Amino acid sequence: MSYGLEYAPVAARAEPSARAAFIRRTYGHLAGAVLVFAILEVMLLQLLKVQEVQQTLAGLAGTGRGGMIILLIGFIGVSYLANYWAQSNASPVLQYAGLGLYVAAQAVIFLPLMWYVTTQIANGNEIIAQAGVLTLAIFGGLTAAVFITRRDYSYLRSILVVGTFIALGVIIAGWLFGFSLGLFFCFAMVALASGYIVYYTSNILHHYRTNQHVAASLALFASVALLFFYILRILASRRG
Repeated sequence: MSYGLEYAPVAARAEPSARAAFIRRTYGHLAGAVLVFAILEVMLLQLLKVQEVQQTLAGLAGTGRGGMIILLIGFIGVSYLANYWAQSNASPVLQYAGLGLYVAAQAVIFLPLMWYVTTQIANGNEIIAQAGVLTLAIFGGLTAAVFITRRDYSYLRSILVVGTFIALGVIIAGWLFGFSLGLFFCFAMVALASGYIVYYTSNILHHYRTNQHVAASLALFASVALLFFYILRILASRRG
């Protein structure tokens, strides 16, 4: 079943009104995904009253590598899925289900780090707010730069894929051999996530079709979540 996706033009060749509507829907869905993520995270943190659960979270937050591996593998998977949807005729229902499932999964993956910051570091909520503001500032600046220049950054794909698998290898090596990844790695991951934001924003302007706003928002949300995760780790490492 085609669901009519093949009849929608690429955003770059669509009518201005259709292109503007596509962009509004994409970023509206992204904002909604971020809001749902925040609500889920708050609800999960409120549910963590059991001492055994807190001890488990403390251990996970202390090592951090298991969550980092899951986060990066999840990011690789959702990036592949979003690109697949962008080139196929996946139904809107399936795309919405994928977006919702990924947002919920990210809320769970973030839980150990969020719990650690809010309970084990002084002014933890302030740190989370600072990480959110920095993430929004970087995302906004990169998005504005791509929209202003209107360049096609699809050539970044090979570089980003190689960088992602190198990062995954480093995380797994650190997990296996017990060495600390340190702040340099976190800054490198911030750069990698920023590259993905540029890449997917460029795809929104040049390669996504005008009714693929769910797939586009999913790709952007994955990039923003990756960026927020490592900015939060950097800020938390300065306090705790």
